Amino acid sequence: MKKVAHAFIRPASSLNFLSHREIEGVMNSENYTYDLFRECALAVLNTGSEEDDAEIIANTFKDFDIQIISQSRGIKLEIINAPASAFVDGKMIRGIQEHLFAVLRDIVFTHHKMSINGRFDFESTDGITDAVFRVLRNAGIVQADIKPHVVVCWGGHSIPRHEYDYTKQVGYELGLRNLAIATGCGIGAMKGPMKGAVVGHGKQQIRNGRYIGITEPGIIASESPNPTVNELVILPDIEKRLEAFVRLAHGIIVFPGGAGTAEEVLYLIGLLMHPDNKNIKMPIVFSASKKSEDYFKSLDDFIRFSLGDKATQYYEIIIDDPQHVAQTLKKGVDKVHRHRRKHSESYAYNWRLKIPSAFQQPFEPTHENMLGLNLYRNQESHELAAELRRAFSGIVAGNVKADGIKRIKQQGPYQLKGDAELIKALENLLLSFVKQRRMKLKGEYKPCYELLM
Repeated sequence: MKKVAHAFIRPASSLNFLSHREIEGVMNSENYTYDLFRECALAVLNTGSEEDDAEIIANTFKDFDIQIISQSRGIKLEIINAPASAFVDGKMIRGIQEHLFAVLRDIVFTHHKMSINGRFDFESTDGITDAVFRVLRNAGIVQADIKPHVVVCWGGHSIPRHEYDYTKQVGYELGLRNLAIATGCGIGAMKGPMKGAVVGHGKQQIRNGRYIGITEPGIIASESPNPTVNELVILPDIEKRLEAFVRLAHGIIVFPGGAGTAEEVLYLIGLLMHPDNKNIKMPIVFSASKKSEDYFKSLDDFIRFSLGDKATQYYEIIIDDPQHVAQTLKKGVDKVHRHRRKHSESYAYNWRLKIPSAFQQPFEPTHENMLGLNLYRNQESHELAAELRRAFSGIVAGNVKADGIKRIKQQGPYQLKGDAELIKALENLLLSFVKQRRMKLKGEYKPCYELLM
């Protein structure tokens, strides 16, 4: 793979200044923060790649390095052996340049607030919600006095071409209706809606279209941002990333995906099933092309079996009708607007949504923690949803995250144990993901899990 041996770049429009202490905190080579910054910076510079194995990316660019240079008139970055695809005629692509400094902004801000200043409270639910808000506000994602318009699109990065084309068609219809798109910022179902919305916005002469990418360090390392993202933010972990999605969203569309998409769905349905959220307004649509409708049949069957028929009241399934999907979302978002205006609620950030500690606290997918999950149906539905969400989070880690892949290589597959019928239903769902090649972009998939009954 071609590389650019040496380059210097400055911020294009933001983050002109960092304090000496902030720079020292990042550039200490023995500091976790520097390793995190380097890893995320490499992912951004690798934008456009469809490689989903973080280890392969890391090995290809072993000699990559990045340094922050402080000067009286601001900062600049020295970049060594970066992917040549990030440059055109020796100059870094503007969008990638913006993303690179977004990485620096979020890593520095979170690190100093969390580790040095101790000003983030990650022990209480209110403290975590406040921290997520401040990260989003610092990134310019939270924007006041704009009526609800953000549609979050979830779905897999490992999808066939016909599914990608369908997400583009839906995105186009959303763009025609002046709706902004927020996704996990990667490829596949995260890229398609943004690409489609660009055309829809263009036809409506909307020049300030928003294409928001919300990620976290473990994901971005293996899923580089797609080139359409024009607002990028990196949350500290998967749980805070999920909270950012649901507090920013005025509506949500789910496209076919794999374990990560199932994790997101269970998180969302679990929250809405919590008694404190009975009055929350959130239009949710599951949608796919006719060729992929079996995906949502399998997911719907699993949700009904594990959480009960009552769980299905929170979403609508629409097959092969992009216009109907967009019309449904537009009507739903308008209802959200009226509701929040009537009750004097924030348009930009859903403070009223109750997110219990079980959905907020980071889950570390060790073999011990995975085996210890409470996968039994003798508990409240929203509590079981939280446990299932953790199970899928661990599977995602074992599939694509560097730490998870390393654990699997050293200790073998994760083991999951629980209610025999529930485990069987989980096995059937996961097997359908494997058969549809939704767990990995390239090569044969070797399961990172073992199910025990």
